[in-house]
Amino acid sequence: MSKSISKVAVVGTGVLGAQIATLSACFDYQVAAYDPDEQAFRRVHQHLASVIAAAGQPPPVSLEDWNESAEAVRICPSLAEALQDADLVIEASPENLESKRRVFAEMDALAPPRAILATNSSSIPISRIESATGRPERCLNIHFYFPVLGSTMVDVMGGARTTAEVFETGKDWVRSIGCVPLTVKKESLGFCFNRVWRAIKKETLHMWADGFVDFQDVDRAWMLFSGMPYGPFGLMDNVGLDVVYGVEMVYYNESRDPRDHPPRALKDMIDRGELGAKTGRGFYIYPDPDYARPDFLKS
Repeated sequence: MSKSISKVAVVGTGVLGAQIATLSACFDYQVAAYDPDEQAFRRVHQHLASVIAAAGQPPPVSLEDWNESAEAVRICPSLAEALQDADLVIEASPENLESKRRVFAEMDALAPPRAILATNSSSIPISRIESATGRPERCLNIHFYFPVLGSTMVDVMGGARTTAEVFETGKDWVRSIGCVPLTVKKESLGFCFNRVWRAIKKETLHMWADGFVDFQDVDRAWMLFSGMPYGPFGLMDNVGLDVVYGVEMVYYNESRDPRDHPPRALKDMIDRGELGAKTGRGFYIYPDPDYARPDFLKS
């Protein structure tokens, strides 16, 4: 456990927020969580059970500990209750700058002055959010990937005024929950690995949408090359295609380069409600996606 952090609050319990809360509880932190949808955490926890089964590998802790820790997360009916006495607050809301700034302003008003405020944003630098608070020196990017599938690296990046002490505290906390901090030395849209992953997403989505290859073959190639239990499209399904689209739009809005705009075919899937594993259909059909079949790599 981190020396200066004992109570963690998570704001937003979607696919990643629920994992952050559960993993923190696994390592004996007192965890409170808030989501406008009070059933979101339990629903996502059930969804993650099917993700674990499809991947054929356990989370970074035992399944028993994972499930017990999920039960230990205190789901609060209000943001004020969740943030009471928090040492670290992690926002995990949808990928929209103005929305995140509103959430940070609320967090700043309700969290103790000592609390560190962090965003799990997949692409937005904290420097674009920190001015919504009165404590920019205590704001951080702490970006998780998909710890339940073993992706335990975490991007850590400071803002325009983040102190060295807060930065190191954030990295120490990441280590304390069994994850590996990826230090981003200066501001980078997309941070460390997510910038690499973004290049893979962009290329594979356009290869599929422009009709060059089937998405299954991209995933087969990735799985054979890396030994991972899923490929880029399987991973995007598990992250949520609406989340993927939102992140890609952040990059496009930054560059205004038409080549950075996500494909229309992806937006069409989202408009049909095909958001990935959480809705039962995305590139694959869930809870039994083709990539989990023993013969998938032989097809």
